[in-house]
Amino acid sequence: MNEAKWRTSGDPLSMLAFAGRTGSERKSRLFAVGCCRRIWSLLYDSRSRTAVEVAERYADGGATREELHRSRMDADAASDDAGGDNYEAIDAAADVSTDIRGCVIAAADADYPARAAELLAQANLLRCIFGNPFRPVAVEPDWRTPAVVELARGIYADRAWDRLPILADALDDAGCTHPDVIGHLRGPGPHARGCWVVDGVLGMT
Repeated sequence: MNEAKWRTSGDPLSMLAFAGRTGSERKSRLFAVGCCRRIWSLLYDSRSRTAVEVAERYADGGATREELHRSRMDADAASDDAGGDNYEAIDAAADVSTDIRGCVIAAADADYPARAAELLAQANLLRCIFGNPFRPVAVEPDWRTPAVVELARGIYADRAWDRLPILADALDDAGCTHPDVIGHLRGPGPHARGCWVVDGVLGMT
């Protein structure tokens, strides 16, 4: 993996293998969650959706390991019960807790005719979460004004990615002119919890 490939790759698994060497377990887990949320409409079984939600809360310290294990067992049961066209989606939710690679593959397979497009979307999602590991950008303390932090906290809590351009404006007002930061917030996405800019503002890794 080199920087040019990182910027253009549509292979999220090779990117994840590279980013996972230095990135946090939290970010890898949130990437798997983000992949499942992309196929949310296919997760018709409440046990599957609960597994994704618990994994997301666990990543940020909001759920216990026991809750994670219990939701995984329930999601496994849902996977065993699944049939028809939604099997891969249900399987992805069952893998979200412990098998991130399997989760990514299953989520991409959930809409097999559009698999290549979904893999590219997953790669873009991974770039949102991990940023550019070849050119990491630190959020400067001076940029983290109360207004910026409050806005970022609300975006994170509400998954309000439509407010990211507003966060870009607030950072600009705070003196941030870094093109990678502003460009990412004003870019097309996809975006998810774990976004490297929002994480940077909130001091999360």
